[in-house]
Amino acid sequence: MIKDKNYLLNISERILTKAKKLGATDASVVVSNSVSEDISYRNKKIDGSTRSENLEAELTTYFGKKKSSLTSSNLKEDILDELVEKCFIATKITPEDELNSLPDKDLHFRGLKELDLFDKTHLDNKEKINYLEEAEEVAFSVPKIVNTNGSGFSEKKSNFVLANSNGFSDGYETSQFTAYCEVVSKENGSMERDYEYSSKRFLSDLLSAKKIGENASKFAIRKLNPKKIKSERMTVVFDKRISKNILSVFASAISSNVIAKGTTFLKGKENNQIFKKDINIVDKSDIKRANGSKYFDSEGVRVDELSLIENGVLKNLLVDTYNGKKINKRSNGRCGGTSNLFFKKGSKTFNELINSRKKILYINETIGHGTNLITGDYSVGASGQIIENGEFKYPVSEITIAGNFNEIFKNLILADDLALNYSTNSPTMLVEGITVGGI
Repeated sequence: MIKDKNYLLNISERILTKAKKLGATDASVVVSNSVSEDISYRNKKIDGSTRSENLEAELTTYFGKKKSSLTSSNLKEDILDELVEKCFIATKITPEDELNSLPDKDLHFRGLKELDLFDKTHLDNKEKINYLEEAEEVAFSVPKIVNTNGSGFSEKKSNFVLANSNGFSDGYETSQFTAYCEVVSKENGSMERDYEYSSKRFLSDLLSAKKIGENASKFAIRKLNPKKIKSERMTVVFDKRISKNILSVFASAISSNVIAKGTTFLKGKENNQIFKKDINIVDKSDIKRANGSKYFDSEGVRVDELSLIENGVLKNLLVDTYNGKKINKRSNGRCGGTSNLFFKKGSKTFNELINSRKKILYINETIGHGTNLITGDYSVGASGQIIENGEFKYPVSEITIAGNFNEIFKNLILADDLALNYSTNSPTMLVEGITVGGI
């Protein structure tokens, strides 16, 4: 059982009161509690069961333009007093930075909490095991599935309070249910692995155990007996599980942190055409039950819907208080990152997309994180399938795909199959002119 809001509020108030008595000009504190219960399952047997609880306070104190932070997982009163004292001592000897401050008061969240982010449902271990048992039984019912790399089920409940000396004090409960199944397929000496994964705020929204098992086996089997291909420039279609990673790179490249440092290929590109005119990107915080939904960011600033790309043009950056001052912008509630980030769906169906070229490389797995954020260069290992005249012909592996995001962004086409399954989401994506390295 997670701690209630009053318990967390009392701790935050004690810490802030102590900090002000010591002479801190400002202070902020996050008091959080989470409980996670996890079951791991492998080859039709329990592989492990864990329960973890995290309870901590993170304090930030200011003395003029000096700032420092400390964290404690021991919330006894004498330990909390010691935490505040140590943090304030550290602050006084920290170099000044003219940009250090709490966010402006008028940016604080004040409103109703109607996003439905907490599911009281609790599954005992037996119910979690039954779910995983069914998922693996479904997967193993397919003859070519010979092994599993493991399955798991996690249930996490969290609560927190964020308070600061400018009068902000608020928090809320969240829940997360996560399940996955990873299996191994085999045929003619070829062995391949793949998985299915689902994570939702509410248990009732989670993929069924049957669907988890079916998808994991289907994905693993489609990789069997891969061929090697020659190096060439190709049209590539990215599966939705992969295309969302390209959107994540975009988000990283427009963070006020890297914009201020100049360490991004999108520096100075605001109000410029980055994508084709039919591409739109939104960060929407107020989707009910969605994984990325939030009321305020890690500074207490309200998180409103933000249009990042409009008709291909970069309209907004992801701005926090500190780095916003460096680039002369106010925080838009993105301290800590995005909320529910997604491409708006395209106009083509999936079938229209894969039938739009005679030969396409369909990517369903990438290996590594080969992005240079300064130059925009992109290179990762990959595997997938060759599509010819709209038909999936054969799997390929041991390839490298490479390009530059300045060109990738300008050449991508989106399908209309957007689904909000993660905190960052993309439809299936086609990109022209990707360099494919093979034999």
